[in-house]
Amino acid sequence: AGKHQLPGGHLEVGETWEECAIRETLEETGIELKKCYFAAVTNDVMPEDGKHYITIMMVATCSADQEPKLLEPNKSDGWSWEPWGKLPGELFHPLQKLHASNFKLPLPSAIASAAFPSTAFSPNCAHMP
Repeated sequence: AGKHQLPGGHLEVGETWEECAIRETLEETGIELKKCYFAAVTNDVMPEDGKHYITIMMVATCSADQEPKLLEPNKSDGWSWEPWGKLPGELFHPLQKLHASNFKLPLPSAIASAAFPSTAFSPNCAHMP
């Protein structure tokens, strides 16, 4: 609570990562994603919460005229567009871990054409170079 994060949630039974990202983003923000691809994975041990998650990060495109809406006010204080290099305030653990790594957010044109490369996984944080 009180930390900046991306839209997300748990996979439904039989759901692909892409389907989950599209559904969760729509449910939480009203934004309809177009193309959606795997970007990174983080291994997130959060002893203060008694949790250990593997977090799958996805990248996607959407039309430029969409603005996020607060559709789940019991779970979030709101949404905003922020530059990757200047994320504000305290970040949710998986996002902080990815942001502190050497992850480079692909350009929208690369996402739209699926032109960004794949990468090998490390046990701590894997991402596209």
